[in-house]
Amino acid sequence: MAKVSVYNIEGKVVGDMELNDAVFGVEVNTHLVHQAVVLQLANKRQGTQSAKTRSEVSGGGRKPWRQKGTGHARQGSTRSPQWTGGGIVFAPKPRDYSFKMNKKEKNLALKSVLTTKVAENKFIVVDGLSFDEIKTKNMVNVLKNLEVKKALVVTDDDNKNVTLSSRNIPGVKTAFTNTINVYDILKYDKMVVAKDVISKIEEVYA
Repeated sequence: MAKVSVYNIEGKVVGDMELNDAVFGVEVNTHLVHQAVVLQLANKRQGTQSAKTRSEVSGGGRKPWRQKGTGHARQGSTRSPQWTGGGIVFAPKPRDYSFKMNKKEKNLALKSVLTTKVAENKFIVVDGLSFDEIKTKNMVNVLKNLEVKKALVVTDDDNKNVTLSSRNIPGVKTAFTNTINVYDILKYDKMVVAKDVISKIEEVYA
């Protein structure tokens, strides 16, 4: 089992803990990780872009000039794509970009990125991450003590003070056990995880 150091909010090591290899020690599957990122970005797309083809723009019913004898190139309509005001070739239309991955693939992709963070020593476990009040300075000090600038902070669902204290810090995002995802874990350089949350992650994904 992989071992990680446990820090307090002052940034000092107060112990260590073992991580479940079923979640934090799997064989990394880069294909599924890539697919999970593409899926998440594709599912965010609105797909509302639209333009008109030559059959949808107004005008262009009459042939602009006769076929021969004018010196111009032959034209059948003033709404062909080469004309100003003409239609768009292969015009984009509203469509749904989303697709699906099965549950096993999603879980393996998430385990793969968690394993990578642990292997690269970018998985920081904090013992008792909680505040008595909502104050951005509290979270700034904790991150400074841990020598972290850009991080995904994973806390309990009911840890409102930590969530609200983190929201105005550039490069920092908070997540809960049920909202962590492959894209966010890869996007942020390090993961700062409350110790009591790890057992929940292992319970869900092991």
